[in-house]
Amino acid sequence: MQIFLREDPYVDLSHPLIREKAGELFSDLSSDIEKTRTAYEFVRDEIPHSFDIKAEIITAKASDVLKYRTGICHAKANLLAALLRTENIPKGFCFQHLTLADDDSLGYCVHCFNAVFLQNRWIKLDARGNTNGKDARFSLETPILAFQNRKEYDEYFWKGIYAAPDPATMRMLDTASSLKDLVDHFPDTITETPDIFE
Repeated sequence: MQIFLREDPYVDLSHPLIREKAGELFSDLSSDIEKTRTAYEFVRDEIPHSFDIKAEIITAKASDVLKYRTGICHAKANLLAALLRTENIPKGFCFQHLTLADDDSLGYCVHCFNAVFLQNRWIKLDARGNTNGKDARFSLETPILAFQNRKEYDEYFWKGIYAAPDPATMRMLDTASSLKDLVDHFPDTITETPDIFE
C-alpha cells in the first residue's frame, strides 16, 4: 500500500500550495471518508476542466493544477491524489478508453480517474467535472463516474489500479502548448502494468 502514498514529480504533495490547501480542506475533518469526499468535491467542482473553459495554460503537476485552477482529467486526478496522500489516504489511478468526440470521428483518448482505499477496499472517483450532462458523484458503493462505456464505440476500462500517473500522458502534457496540441497528441492506449490487478 505504501506505493499509493508516495510523492511523485506530478503528485507533488510536499509543495507548499498543496500543504496549504490540504490544511484548509481538512482542518475540521476527522474521518478519511469525510476528507475524501471534501477533496473530491473540491477538485471536481472548483477546478474547471481545461476544455470546459478553453484554458490557455496546460497543467500536469498537482501544484500547477491548484495554482492555475484548471487541468484535464489526468491533471485533476494528480491534484486529488496529492491532497489525499498528504493525509496518508492511499490513492491510485485508473484509466478508460474513450472517444475524443461524441462519436469516433476524432479517434480515442485515455481518460483518467482515481481509486481511493477506504474501509478496506478501493472505491472509484472521477473528478473530471460535471458539465454537459455528466453526473459523477462520491459513492462508497457502485462507482458513479463521468462516462459510461459504449461498446459500439469500443470504450472500455483498463483493468487494475496504478500507483503513478501515466508517463506517456504526462510527457504529452509537459510538451503541449495549447488544447489543440492535446487533441492532436493524446495517447489512446496504456502500456504500463498496473500495480494492483482487479
